[in-house]
Amino acid sequence: MRRVLVAGVGNILRRDDGFGPVVVSRLGPLPEGADVVETGIGGIALVQELLGGYEGLVIVDAVDQGAEPGTVFVIEPEIGEPEHVSDIHLANPRRVLSMAKGLGILPRRVVIVGCQPAEVDELGEGLSPAVERAVDLAARRVRETVDAWL
Repeated sequence: MRRVLVAGVGNILRRDDGFGPVVVSRLGPLPEGADVVETGIGGIALVQELLGGYEGLVIVDAVDQGAEPGTVFVIEPEIGEPEHVSDIHLANPRRVLSMAKGLGILPRRVVIVGCQPAEVDELGEGLSPAVERAVDLAARRVRETVDAWL
């Protein structure tokens, strides 16, 4: 691979939903060929970034897997066929990936580095203690993935 995109997804004003942006802000330097963006909650922002032509994509996001808050996951998502998304600005990563697939811009390798959130329904800044403790581990998983791909 020559180009990898790391995308921090989430809303920093909804507690643990801000996990993705917090992790990408703490990544430090990555190898040449790796680009880092924060897309917020806007699915269209990620689709626009993918138009730049990437071979790999690492999405960092709060992911509800029903586990203990703060559990970090590295998921290779199954990407379904494209579907109609009524509001792409609020699309979840899996819908964005299916849209990218339909547009022919989906990278050949995709992983989601996710963390089980504790608090996403309340407005407020800052991660819960369990999710804050997971940030460094998630950042390591992102760096390991990018290093292996590049």
